[in-house]
Amino acid sequence: MMVRFMDWGMKNRLSRIIKPSTGRSLVLPIDHGYFQGPTRRLENPWRTVKPLLPYLDALMLTRGILRSSIDPQIEAPIILRVSGGTSIIGPALSDEAITTSVVEALRLNASAVAFSIYVGTEHEHQTLTSLAHLVDECEDYGIPVLAVTAVGRELEKREARYLALSCRIAAELGARFVKTYYCEGFEKVVEGCPVPVLIAGGPKMDTELEALETAYNAIQAGAVGVVMGRNIWQSDHPVAMIRAVRAVVHEGATPKEAHDLFTSLKTGEP
Repeated sequence: MMVRFMDWGMKNRLSRIIKPSTGRSLVLPIDHGYFQGPTRRLENPWRTVKPLLPYLDALMLTRGILRSSIDPQIEAPIILRVSGGTSIIGPALSDEAITTSVVEALRLNASAVAFSIYVGTEHEHQTLTSLAHLVDECEDYGIPVLAVTAVGRELEKREARYLALSCRIAAELGARFVKTYYCEGFEKVVEGCPVPVLIAGGPKMDTELEALETAYNAIQAGAVGVVMGRNIWQSDHPVAMIRAVRAVVHEGATPKEAHDLFTSLKTGEP
């Protein structure tokens, strides 16, 4: 009976993030400060997030920002960042560990937790075994683990063979869903991963159209959604941008259709 109850809880939490009506998700991450400190247009998290809340499916952040900056009356599901311990000026971004307990995640009513893995680095074993231990604990309470296939400063690793390897290992260790990067041949990444895959938005792109094209191409290649932050809240028109991304993710809009929507909406923003 206990197992059935936990299975129901796991499914329920995942359904808050990946919407059953479309099978897709738009996650807004604002956890960047955990390793890079104050980030442009994220200096005041609540001011940034508040106007975007009606259009996101889940909010990804650390416990510190959740407690200090986010209204507890919001309805958006929380994906709690539970890894860290490094900084952008430190010797290795890959030297991460678990920084937040599962009990804390429950206390904060998280719908999922997120942990970064660094395959192919000197800290591969550390991050992979930490992911496995985290999964063990979270499964006891029906909390899904989102594995984040991080590359640190080695951006050249964002290619299909490496990302497919990282995603499959994360799934093998029990992650319920995976966040990774979009790349050429992304279909191979999705095909080799038996759990849902979402793509990272990555650094701010040159144009909104480029970000919308990336989201569209990923969805077409089998991703169930996007985890897009900087390309939304660093836009000069963040509400218009998140609504355009949402149209791609949930409504099947093409990049041109979504960009036309963005253009029409941005004129009405304050």
